Amino acid sequence: MTKYVLKRLVLMIFTFLIITTICFVLIKLLPLPAIKQMGRDVSLIERRREAMGYNKPIMVQYVIYWQHLLKGDLGLGEQMYVSLEVSDVMLTKLPYTVVVNLYAFIVSVPLGLIFGIYAALKKNTWQDHVISTLVMVFISVPSFVYAFLVQYLLCFKTGWFPLTVASKENADFFSWAMFYSMVPAILSLSFYTIATLTRFTRAELSEVLTGDYLLLARTKGLTRNQAIVRHAMRNAMVPILPMILGEFIGIIGGSIIIEQIFSIPGIGSLFVQSINLRDYNFFMADTVIYTLIGLVSGLVIDLSYGFIDPRIKMGAR
Repeated sequence: MTKYVLKRLVLMIFTFLIITTICFVLIKLLPLPAIKQMGRDVSLIERRREAMGYNKPIMVQYVIYWQHLLKGDLGLGEQMYVSLEVSDVMLTKLPYTVVVNLYAFIVSVPLGLIFGIYAALKKNTWQDHVISTLVMVFISVPSFVYAFLVQYLLCFKTGWFPLTVASKENADFFSWAMFYSMVPAILSLSFYTIATLTRFTRAELSEVLTGDYLLLARTKGLTRNQAIVRHAMRNAMVPILPMILGEFIGIIGGSIIIEQIFSIPGIGSLFVQSINLRDYNFFMADTVIYTLIGLVSGLVIDLSYGFIDPRIKMGAR
């Protein structure tokens, strides 16, 4: 196990370097934004760009960037939050992204498991066909389409929910007011996760329910419900639980667009703005965060198989 973890860590670092290098080079190939002279000191901006190494070759800028990054310095904002520390701005935005994704995860996982288990137990009945049809619809349509529909129906047409999320000044992150304002975004993020988890749970549990050991358990005197709870559910959860971790990472990736649609002041919307305004430091900070989340989660998901079922030996031949 230790050898496998070390090998994965080396590959993770190598992958991280490749991704960040490609993103850095691509964003630096874009021309610098023109300096808006209205109300801004042009000479000051030019001196700041010179100090940040913007006028030097790309590879020199890359070395300078890593020198600052290894010290924990993510740089200063130029086009967004001018002259403010990128790390300070990210820390104020991060709670919004964490909260909306946490709420979506809490809502979608139980519903996905319930629908998947129910569909497996009602396999080939009309209930199963209805759930399977809805699952295919929700998986096929992107989450931002649901976001527009939810925003139009629940926010604009009926007025049940506000169009934008409550600010930190008006409500705490885990207050009812904050949750209520985030409901449209939570629903938009949850539809795809619920559908994916439902389909996966149904497939895994349906396969387990047809196993020979389940028939043996019934012949030993267990009732159908006892056999399902003690044996079928336990074995079906081995691939399902790591998949739940993967879905959480998928929600985080999908929240980039959802945050922009619902005006959530999180790091996802900050990522989109940094691309549009070509603020290099904010773009690279978001890239580093999302890349690390994806790589670390992949390692955690693989290792979780061994913790859930000790019979699985990671890295074994």
